[in-house]
Amino acid sequence: MLTVALPKGRIAEETLEIFEKIFGTAFRFDDRKLILEADGFRFLLVRNQDVPAYVLHQSADIGVVGLDVLEEKDEDLLRLLDLGIGKCKVCVGIQEGKEIDYSAPELKVATKMTNIAQKYFSKKAMAVDIIKLYGSIELAPLVGLSDVIVDIVETGSTMKQNGLKVVETILDSSAYLIANKNSFIEKKEEITSLYHKINEVIQRSC
Repeated sequence: MLTVALPKGRIAEETLEIFEKIFGTAFRFDDRKLILEADGFRFLLVRNQDVPAYVLHQSADIGVVGLDVLEEKDEDLLRLLDLGIGKCKVCVGIQEGKEIDYSAPELKVATKMTNIAQKYFSKKAMAVDIIKLYGSIELAPLVGLSDVIVDIVETGSTMKQNGLKVVETILDSSAYLIANKNSFIEKKEEITSLYHKINEVIQRSC
């Protein structure tokens, strides 16, 4: 049996739809249940940010998670396949009417993705003060907590509604199929077979 960690929400639903196309079986979590066992698979429903931890510690053999989370966590995991779902961008946002002052001695950046932000501005040789927030990140520049934000953007409407604009794109993200390295060795045939079946479904839908 392969154990699969899935992030709660749309990505889990779209991943299970792929499995349904492959195996012709309905994969549905019962109300409020976090574990689903069906057709030789055990699916775990976890928070998006926790998927890498479950796979890294082999509580799950494989998982599905956004590239943004993989880059932020930077764990020693195998990235097997871009599923082409859950597409979004990691962007730098600033108040309308303002621009980034690259000559400033330090830039205050509010974000929940501290590692991605740090790496990005380090490449630009900019000194930054990273302020970690867990929500309502768009508020930070409006009240003087930060100069800019680094956040997930799907349509850009949330930023616009809060008087912000996207000034730079750091990363184009989508959901990836990942694997634990030991699981890949121990269950290589199962994981490789599943990889090819998922890839066929993705190619057909392109």
